[in-house]
Amino acid sequence: MKKDKTHIHWYPGHIAKAEKKLKEQLSLVDAVIEVLDARLPISSCYDNITGLLGQKPRLILLNKSDLVNQNELKPFIDKLAEMTGYPVIPTDAKNSKDLNNIVNKAVELSEPRIQALMTKGLLRRPARVMVVGLPNVGKSSIINKLTRSSKTKIGAKAGVTRQQQWVRINPKLELLDTPGIIPMKQEDQERAKKLAFVNSVSENAYSNEIVAQELLGILTDEQAKTLREFYKLPEDKELNIDNISLERNWLLTGGSTDRERTSVYILRDFREGKIGKFILDKLEG
Repeated sequence: MKKDKTHIHWYPGHIAKAEKKLKEQLSLVDAVIEVLDARLPISSCYDNITGLLGQKPRLILLNKSDLVNQNELKPFIDKLAEMTGYPVIPTDAKNSKDLNNIVNKAVELSEPRIQALMTKGLLRRPARVMVVGLPNVGKSSIINKLTRSSKTKIGAKAGVTRQQQWVRINPKLELLDTPGIIPMKQEDQERAKKLAFVNSVSENAYSNEIVAQELLGILTDEQAKTLREFYKLPEDKELNIDNISLERNWLLTGGSTDRERTSVYILRDFREGKIGKFILDKLEG
């Protein structure tokens, strides 16, 4: 049966496997650092995050914040903090100024579980945390950022696991160096398209042409104006793949528009922040 390329597909077997692995990892830690994509501060959230993480406290990082307008991001930070009751910090992989704040918040969130263990007679130990999030929100870059100043791999832990590797960030914090991938069990195709825009969905799951045109279609007037300026597309030309292809002279032999090449460039230019600093979610109300 031919795959419907207008629909973004997930595979239940992969989801079940990812969920099982994530739950095994969660049993090892006191708190989690949940990474979201600042361009999709709402859509890159996992709907059932509380059900997935249980009672684990979490620190929310809005990664890739260098790709968005900071003033526009502030209301989303406030909304997420209000919705979750947990701290929310904008961050990016290139900047280490917020490193101490992230580490201190992670230690603070882990303290209640450590105190509970100590009341059972166990000695105080460093907080243990892991980084979780949807694919390609930048979990590995956050792990690299946290571990950049520390080369202390402390390996497998007796009574914890023989396979997982830990890194000591400082005397108070240890990080599981494997990112936890939150499975994308997703029925909402509008959200699925947004995740495809930022490359959080495997490219095998969608058509570049369809996703690129969808991206052009959801831009605000201001964002569309910025994109037109980037591609030098006149106001009197409709904002679509063909017109961008013609304007850039990305043509096939014979002169017809190279829609695939143009679509790939549009998605790449957006993902790399070349077109502009866009947040694609909207706050309700």
